[in-house]
Amino acid sequence: MRNHQRAGSLRRLTRIAIPAIAALVCTKAIAAEPTLDVARMPRIATIDPRFQSYNIEMVEVTGGRFWKPYAAADARTYPKAERFAARAPIDLHDGRLRSLAAALAPAYLRVSGTWANSTFFADSDAPPSAPPAGFKGVLTQRRWRDVIDFSHAVDAPIVTSFAISAGTRDSEGRWTSEQARQLLSFTRSAGGQIAAAEFMNEPDLPAIGGAPDRYDAKAYGRDFAAFRAFMKDTASDVTILGPGTIGTTADAQARFAVSAAGIDAVSYHHYGALSARCSGNRTAKQALSDEWLARTGRTFAFYKTLRDRLAPGKPIWLTETAETACGGNRWAATFIDTFRYLDQLGRLAKAGVQVVMHNTLAASDYGLLDERTHLPRPNYWAALLWRRLMGTRVLDAGISRQPGFHVYAHCTRDMSDAITLLVINNDRQTQRKLTLAAAAQRYTLASPKPADGTVQLNGSSLALGASDQILALKGDPAAAGAIVFAPATITFLTIASAGNSNCP
Repeated sequence: MRNHQRAGSLRRLTRIAIPAIAALVCTKAIAAEPTLDVARMPRIATIDPRFQSYNIEMVEVTGGRFWKPYAAADARTYPKAERFAARAPIDLHDGRLRSLAAALAPAYLRVSGTWANSTFFADSDAPPSAPPAGFKGVLTQRRWRDVIDFSHAVDAPIVTSFAISAGTRDSEGRWTSEQARQLLSFTRSAGGQIAAAEFMNEPDLPAIGGAPDRYDAKAYGRDFAAFRAFMKDTASDVTILGPGTIGTTADAQARFAVSAAGIDAVSYHHYGALSARCSGNRTAKQALSDEWLARTGRTFAFYKTLRDRLAPGKPIWLTETAETACGGNRWAATFIDTFRYLDQLGRLAKAGVQVVMHNTLAASDYGLLDERTHLPRPNYWAALLWRRLMGTRVLDAGISRQPGFHVYAHCTRDMSDAITLLVINNDRQTQRKLTLAAAAQRYTLASPKPADGTVQLNGSSLALGASDQILALKGDPAAAGAIVFAPATITFLTIASAGNSNCP
């Protein structure tokens, strides 16, 4: 009898416990379910139509030594001799490169970088065979004309900086404008457009950037004042960016302070860390963490505070950024970094940053395209979806940032009365839900093996078609109601007829 009673009690306990345990498991598998009202999302910012832009380093244009891809480096250690590899000038007439860059238009093309600080522009038909004294590289008319032609072909006006090394300086060590004058004059004569310019690349790293010894903020401020006067007299239509610093240090702040009055827009650089080439120690597991994704916001906050105090009201541009400095880590070329790429765009657009320039278009491991084949990497496909779906009017989705789950909203590009949501589930284990009152078109990026360089859209692998055709990026219908987002996925949701007055 007692055994029967015990068995009956066990059955009753099981009937109670199993549903309770199942509910607990379900709660962990699918977190809270926010409901979005797309018609009431307020407009909080407007970004430049060329918000999503990219860099081609000056050393790519001239040829020289740049960050060596990991495939060609020792897998265990990266001694200084192995950080760089010699490369020929990039072929800016390559059909695949032009086609894929044009698909991201409109954009800005920034040609700058550390090497630009000491590059001599040879304004003649007979360039020197070696850099003149005080320079480390030579930019020929032919190579710069290639940049101009590429700029026109892909609808990407040029952003650049100028040489500031010893070869540009007078006997007292002051910067002189002759090299900059020659480059600007030739650009105009060749039909080119320089939309914006920084004085130099990363003035808070003067020793690395080829500046004179003991090049402090005072010397930088003196030279920047000369640069500004020259630009206003010679090329008043060019937007002056500055300071173009990379740090959040006292040195960066000092250089901001001495140049703030003379800039048209604030520019800064952001890398969350150094890559393995430069003794960085981040792991791929950390690449999806909220702490990692938030780093770009902390750097922006530093420059916004300076802007508000020293240059109130002036727009902010992020003119160089990528997975990590020094060419990126191994996973910079994989879907793992796409979470950083798109979250950074969404986060900074929401904050009102006008332009974000990814480093690079097609060089080293952090390029959007493979540098040898120019085939798209996962970040390129993400960039293409952003270009096609996310417009310039930024909305507040009304969802506070949650651990492992980020939601951004824009008016849809080139589509009236429509809103596109960017939903990032960077949690590797937990499903998430959102509830929408209207149907949507869904574009979900995922990868069965995030570290192998492949990416899928709605379950189909992304690749170029015949003759390098970019295939249609089609969404899948998503009915109104609850929408589930699998772990480690990125989803764009386009809602037509959203009824939001901010998206006429």
